[in-house]
Amino acid sequence: ILSSRALTQGPQPTQDPFLFCVYHKDHYPAATDETMELPQRGNGHDFDPTAPYRMYHGDKIAGFPQHPHRGFETITATIEGIVDHADSLGNAGRYGEGDVQWMTSGKGVVHGEMFPLVHTDRPNHTRFFQIWLNLPSKNKMVDPSFAMFWANDVPKYVSGDEKASVTVWFGDYFGSKNKNKCPPDSWAGDPANDVAVLHITLQPGGRLVVPKAKASKCNRSLYLVEGSNLGVNVAGTVLKDRVGRVLEVDSSVDLELSLPENVSSSDSDVVEFLLLQGKPIEEPVAQHGPFVMNTQQEIMMAFMDYQKTQFGGWPWERDDMVFPQNKGRFALLNGKETTPGGSATCNK
Repeated sequence: ILSSRALTQGPQPTQDPFLFCVYHKDHYPAATDETMELPQRGNGHDFDPTAPYRMYHGDKIAGFPQHPHRGFETITATIEGIVDHADSLGNAGRYGEGDVQWMTSGKGVVHGEMFPLVHTDRPNHTRFFQIWLNLPSKNKMVDPSFAMFWANDVPKYVSGDEKASVTVWFGDYFGSKNKNKCPPDSWAGDPANDVAVLHITLQPGGRLVVPKAKASKCNRSLYLVEGSNLGVNVAGTVLKDRVGRVLEVDSSVDLELSLPENVSSSDSDVVEFLLLQGKPIEEPVAQHGPFVMNTQQEIMMAFMDYQKTQFGGWPWERDDMVFPQNKGRFALLNGKETTPGGSATCNK
């Protein structure tokens, strides 16, 4: 462990090549009608960490209505719940329950991410990670692109005793032979950059060794998001606190994780981590809101371009675009719709 700090509310610290990481956990109730709306109304900026759920920037449906991005990628890795996506290119999707959506904003895209109440017979709880991965300067102005990894195509490792598991959202680890392809201009697309996004779960008595990075000089961060009070052992250090931790760890050596057999908690006896890893891009980062470039001049140009072109405009009937309640998971790319039973990945 190179450093350790408590998780904060909202975005967590990240290391190059990552820019942003948020763990969303909201206990949305069951829907009462087909509008998929929540009983309360949003105030436009609801991030209250003490509430059962948050509206974020949504009004009647929680989420993030249309907003622009330029110069980086968004990775939305889901555990439970549903997300509706729509963008300025006319692409769209409904995904969740273990699916991963990967979007390259490149020279500019507008998108929305909403959390409609699709279930009437049970609560609509959501848990997912929103991750921003930087683009190198040579790729910041590429055409936007979009990929979907359906849950049944995401590799998962389970230990022999079934007390440890790893969902390999991306990366060549735990024998995954991951065939899911990130968008073509991604920093993660070059195996030499050794980008990995892993969701790790330990049951009581579970033990896992994360192999050292395949590439040299990789940054590796470990986020303890569930079970922080259970006394999990990370590289010989026992962590037991009421809040989670973000750890920077040495990627040049194997990382051992273990959870004692005799843990007990009123909440849960499971520990969950997110691991983010990759070689740093090592370029200047200029960021303002939804734009990430290399210089402040480029940031100013991004705002000017967006004001002039709206990055293609918004082709949808509402800013907080959602799809019919009875529609299943799907991805719409360039007018072609795929589902979890069809193509596993949608590329540019």
